[in-house]
Amino acid sequence: MKDLILSIDQGTTGTTVVIIDRDLNILTKKNNEFPQHYPQRGWVEHNPEEIWNCSIKTIHEALSEGPIDVGRIAGIGITNQRETTVIWERANSQAIHNAIVWQDRRTAAFCEKLRKKGLEKKFIKKTGLVLDPYFSGTKIRWLLDNVPGTRDRAKAGVLAFGTIDTYLTWRLTNGEIHVTDPSNASRTLLMNLETLDWDPELLKLLNVPAALLPKIASSSEVYGATKNVPGLPDGIPVAGIAGDQQAALFGQACFEAGEAKCTYGTGSFILLNTGKKIVHSKNKLLTTVAWKIGNTTHYALEGSAFIAGAAVQWLRDGLKIFSKASEIEELASTVPDSHGVVFVPALVGLGAPYWRAEARGIMTGITRATTRAHIARATLEGIAYLQYDILEAMTKDLAKKLKVLKVDGGACANNLLMQFQSDILCVPLSRPKMIETTALGAAFLAGLATGVWETTDVIRAHWQEDKRFIPQLPKAQVKKLTQAWHEAVRKS
Repeated sequence: MKDLILSIDQGTTGTTVVIIDRDLNILTKKNNEFPQHYPQRGWVEHNPEEIWNCSIKTIHEALSEGPIDVGRIAGIGITNQRETTVIWERANSQAIHNAIVWQDRRTAAFCEKLRKKGLEKKFIKKTGLVLDPYFSGTKIRWLLDNVPGTRDRAKAGVLAFGTIDTYLTWRLTNGEIHVTDPSNASRTLLMNLETLDWDPELLKLLNVPAALLPKIASSSEVYGATKNVPGLPDGIPVAGIAGDQQAALFGQACFEAGEAKCTYGTGSFILLNTGKKIVHSKNKLLTTVAWKIGNTTHYALEGSAFIAGAAVQWLRDGLKIFSKASEIEELASTVPDSHGVVFVPALVGLGAPYWRAEARGIMTGITRATTRAHIARATLEGIAYLQYDILEAMTKDLAKKLKVLKVDGGACANNLLMQFQSDILCVPLSRPKMIETTALGAAFLAGLATGVWETTDVIRAHWQEDKRFIPQLPKAQVKKLTQAWHEAVRKS
């Protein structure tokens, strides 16, 4: 009986593999980290081969625990860090350069050049995205311009581009399938939201050859099957693909327009399902594809903050305030507030709704009385304030207030952060029993394609809440706190 789904969640710092059954029982979950590379200030890279090897290792460990009967696996779902860009040789799957990670800022000057030419409105209208180094299109252009001999080879169809979903599908199918889904394609600055296809005018503006690009399929279908993958039998369908944030929205069962979630990972991301309607933001949010199933496409508004859990990692690794990231909640809880300290975690610039690539982190209000506990608390509060700004922008775009925000990702286990988040948003937060909803969303998409789940109604029936956080701070205090935050943001 094929009743299991193997879900690969290939994130920014590591790979998680989850194997679940029809009743959402997690049979096994494994995670491994892979190296980050920082060749210059503002540059962030991954070695694609290290990502592939990490994925294979993690799959092997997940299957070995139990052990799992691979004959029961109905399909594989993939979710991924979205904008990270890889170009490789079709002949041997070898990358021409390290992958350029979504956090990388090397194309900031080129984005500014496009803005000065008055092209940003065109990109926003067609793609729902602002001109920012965050997205894949300018990264592709940089690789073709800076790796000798690649542009002509790209035009000739010798090379292939992909975000990490495409790269993993290519490797899992032994180079037979070159595909992506609209949730990932909509993050490239190259896909037209209306047609769900690569836009010839945008390809020309960014000088990206069409021969380089994958086919845009749906988010839930059988794309191909495993072939010559170490530790896996041939023939397992690869059947679900979605970018990590869209997968989390799906994994949170936010299937209807008006439902929203916030994921706290390396960065943090709020997505609001707008249904079949493309909503263009007037407040510097992104419009993106949520998913496409069959012939039905759902869209979303998105606000992204580049730094969330990464700020906690910086306190751990950079300042060495504690030895484990999980210790921050206990430390921050030893003080009643941040004692006036405000931390703007703009360590790699500011995302929505500011889009200031040049912004850098700043900490204000430090006195002789400031302790590491105050800094820890200010860091958690800084993460929450970024979501405040995003949700305020969403509220303006929709002209109505959110009823509840579902939360997931590693940092949502931090009760202090979640309560403060609810307090300043003045919105209840709902945390699910399974907080690894990114992997769950990819599993759902693969399971729908392979018959493990018949409909989204069946999936919704399985979703369970773990804890609800209710706002407690007086609105006057929220106003005072957010004013101090915005003053610090202006200085960053």
